[in-house]
Amino acid sequence: MLPLGPTGYADSPYQSFSAFAGNPLLIDPATLAEEGLLAASELADPPAFPPARVDYGAVIPYRMKLLASAWRRWSAGARNREGLEVFRQASAAWLPDYALFMALKRHFTPRGLFVWNRWPAELSRREPEALRRARAELAEEIGFEEFQQYQFFRQWGALKRLAAEKGLRLIGDIPIFVALDSADVWSRQELFRLTAAGEPEVVAGVPPDYFSPTGQLWGNPLYDWNHLAADGYRWWVERVRSTLAMVDLVRLDHFRGFQACWEVKAGRPTAERGRWIKGPGAELLAALKAELGGLPLIAEDLGVITPAVEKLRERFGLPGMKVLQFAFDGDAENSFLPHNFEKGCVVYTGTHDNDTTLGWYRSESEKARDQVRRYLARDGHDLAWDLVRLAYASVADMAVVPLQDLLKLGSEARMNYPSRAQGNWQWRFTPGLLNDGISGRLRELALLYARCPPEPEEPAEEPADETGPVPDRGPAGP
Repeated sequence: MLPLGPTGYADSPYQSFSAFAGNPLLIDPATLAEEGLLAASELADPPAFPPARVDYGAVIPYRMKLLASAWRRWSAGARNREGLEVFRQASAAWLPDYALFMALKRHFTPRGLFVWNRWPAELSRREPEALRRARAELAEEIGFEEFQQYQFFRQWGALKRLAAEKGLRLIGDIPIFVALDSADVWSRQELFRLTAAGEPEVVAGVPPDYFSPTGQLWGNPLYDWNHLAADGYRWWVERVRSTLAMVDLVRLDHFRGFQACWEVKAGRPTAERGRWIKGPGAELLAALKAELGGLPLIAEDLGVITPAVEKLRERFGLPGMKVLQFAFDGDAENSFLPHNFEKGCVVYTGTHDNDTTLGWYRSESEKARDQVRRYLARDGHDLAWDLVRLAYASVADMAVVPLQDLLKLGSEARMNYPSRAQGNWQWRFTPGLLNDGISGRLRELALLYARCPPEPEEPAEEPADETGPVPDRGPAGP
């Protein structure tokens, strides 16, 4: 799944207000109603949301209104205050700063002060007396933010327990970088390469690539890795530990950046001009392994990959990614073709950054489409599921299929265009799109290619013995 944090700029899960908090838009209002925190009448007449896309402009005020109503009811009663207090104590490393950050954002945004480095200097610099006054003046708003996080993690915990009961494991995602406009950067400015005014000196991105001829300019501030190393990368350890409390396995986004990342001077319009700078590499991964007792990680090793990146991934035994959409360039030695896979990788038909498989196939050249059909020995009429089968039949340890491919959807269902700043992260599905035919077909592939355990057979019943013991007839014949 995509990162689960509260989304910021352009509604992107990779531009979150916190690396530790959950997205309150994912809180289920029906569950709050079952618990008496919302009235049925408040859920009776929702806006006419479009079925296939998320209209954030309509969703956000609607959900915030419901959550505010639930907070008022909760505050007026005495229900489960102990639960919130336990949550506060368990989240003390990040919750106070996050709740204050979000309360201050609500306070200053109407004045046009959208980012923390535009707030009054005593707050942007986090002067203790200014923080104390803000906590007192915004106590109600801070309580509301804590309540949202409490409800998110209660509901997510119930979901995770249900998944575990059904034998399912969840794969999460950790973006390598965090947003400038986040509680993380505001509260720990010393961990990032910022000016005295709180502006990034340099920002993250990648040089020209498959997705964009001018590169991708992400704009995230870069880490001061020397400062992080001074206390054994404690912030990163806690970040990974926090995510692993929500999921069972984590895709480590932009793994390449841990060995070396693309640094672009702040203010440049594109990512074309920059330089590779060394990352923490093995030192960080060793710290994570020592603190966490293992590395349940998938390395997102796509893009400009060097032998040093491969060596780092292999040293720590992390599975890399193979994306089938990258396989068909006419070269039989292409590492994304399944006959070139080695065990210990994770294969994807596509990712959230790619077009859907059908959209990709339709946009490729006839030469590439011909190679796809010849490689698969299929005529292409069921192309999305042909690639699903190819992924499942490979030697990869895990196979991941975006839901859009299971539903055989085209480019209209694409989730993200990496080189486009707006209009992403909007695709949604409704439960009616899933059916027994899809799940049965997927299970058949999983059984056929040994990707799930077979259902246990019922023991055959012994026939009722009505005649007494069978006499010994001697040894059996040949």
